Amino acid sequence: METVPAFIVLDERDGREWFRPTGHTRGPWDPDACHAGPPTGVLVRAAERLLPDQQLVRITVDLTRPIPHAGFAIEARVARAGRTVSTSELAIVDGDGRTVVTARGMHVAPLDPGHLGPLATTPYSVPPLAASAVGAFPIPPAGHDLPMFSGGVEVRYPPGDEPTPGPTRMWMRTVALVLGEEPSGFQRICALADCGNAVSRNAEADDLGFVNTDLAVSIHRTPVGEWFGIDSVSRWEPNGVGISDSLLFDEQGAVGRAIQTLVIRPR
Repeated sequence: METVPAFIVLDERDGREWFRPTGHTRGPWDPDACHAGPPTGVLVRAAERLLPDQQLVRITVDLTRPIPHAGFAIEARVARAGRTVSTSELAIVDGDGRTVVTARGMHVAPLDPGHLGPLATTPYSVPPLAASAVGAFPIPPAGHDLPMFSGGVEVRYPPGDEPTPGPTRMWMRTVALVLGEEPSGFQRICALADCGNAVSRNAEADDLGFVNTDLAVSIHRTPVGEWFGIDSVSRWEPNGVGISDSLLFDEQGAVGRAIQTLVIRPR
């Protein structure tokens, strides 16, 4: 893996960290816009820092405008502080002070793992990473030839899966999120969570656009390791609306779910 991270934190502007994306954060369609995965990771980073004694279990991100590759800041505040459940509100702000993305976090106070005793749960059969084949990222650059998100990831496909349209499982490992930092499991998995619409597309990007308008990631267990997997399916409707539904996992089992609302349009 390359050592260049997704972001370099430059300095503080008006009391806020300023993030400068590297080429590993550029999206595939617009050379001036970011892929939403790494920015979601730094939103999670901000949310986790707000309430360090509670576990961030969900983040919902509304992608109302393109995230500028020129750089941005994050605003974060605790919306409600509770003993068991708290919420946070976050935003990505561009260099002109305009809000381009809004997000909301859900935080839960965790119990000691032994407090409840053994609990029944639904298992998930994880495809073996060691038996998975190295492969290409599902979508090649479609709007430019500059360095982009796929250059900062490694991809493997379990036996029976490949980078073709339809429901697909895929393993992925990414570069570090922020220069000089070790990301949390939730931060790291966000890059993969925003790939469901590409992994499980129902047509090729040359024929149709299938951009997500949002991303909701719910985590019931903190992801462990560097390699994370996605088991994704997309459902598209003739009216141009779709959804990508992805189960997220690590080598130990399922960790959560990612949902994206899709806008389907002809090229």
